[in-house]
Amino acid sequence: MNIAMVLYGLSLDRKGQETVKKLKKSVCIEEWGKDLLADVAGATLFSAGVYSFAVNADFAPGGITGLAILAHHFLPSLPIGTLTVLLNIPVIILCYAYLGKKYLLKSIIAMGIVAFMLDVVFPHVPAYHGDPLLAALFAGLISGTGLSLIYMRGYCSGGSDFLIMAIRKKLPHLSVGSITLLIDGSIILAGGFVFGRVDAVLQGIVMTAASTVMIDKILYGTGSGKRITVITDKGQEVADAIGKQIGRGVTMMQVTGAYSGLPHTMLLCACSNAEGYRVKKLVYSIDEKALIMISPNDEVYGLGFKNPEE
Repeated sequence: MNIAMVLYGLSLDRKGQETVKKLKKSVCIEEWGKDLLADVAGATLFSAGVYSFAVNADFAPGGITGLAILAHHFLPSLPIGTLTVLLNIPVIILCYAYLGKKYLLKSIIAMGIVAFMLDVVFPHVPAYHGDPLLAALFAGLISGTGLSLIYMRGYCSGGSDFLIMAIRKKLPHLSVGSITLLIDGSIILAGGFVFGRVDAVLQGIVMTAASTVMIDKILYGTGSGKRITVITDKGQEVADAIGKQIGRGVTMMQVTGAYSGLPHTMLLCACSNAEGYRVKKLVYSIDEKALIMISPNDEVYGLGFKNPEE
């Protein structure tokens, strides 16, 4: 009887293990399917921004794509997508240790799709030849949207993105857009020398700035807000006023000034960007001597903000 029960238990365990394996496989297939969909949509938008607007306007955006456009200027026989892949090889080798196999594999797939779009698809799509400023602006907005779709899946499209994500792993307090802006500056300046126009630099700046804003707004914008820290001697009064007049909760802590040795109340309040000014004005209407520190919050989860499950 005991042996039979054991065998029956083992049989159930095997069935359970098989079920778990099937579920894991199903989840994995679904994840890769979503990744592929994001790759195609993101690569299409990114390539549209770069090829249809930037290439024909004779300016270089930042990143490896910008370097590829500059190289294409001297080597017109080599397509931009192919040059992008070639320039990515040393970057991939340098960043391998920081990013891991899975991240690199998914990013390489995205990079391959981008190269295909740049070399095969968009050369047959009519390009924009109108106002240079509009070309730079829409190149940034469209390409930034495409990159955001890829970033949302937790990887990138290669190039300087590898460097950006490696830096962000080391310095997570920096936003993706800010790091992009820092890295791309030198490439944009190089574009001015290659094309022999100051306007090429200005167009590159406009495109990169527009892309930066779009990336940050899509990745963080819907949940962004302000984090307000207040040091005051009228803690309860200020907290009550914020709750009643603005409708935001406040966390209170008792603190001591290191220099004066006097006790104070520290208030911590998370609010929307629009509410930040109202909170500051309200605090100073109650306590003119209050110390207020206002910082940006990229994302805020919880009651009154984003759903933690999103």
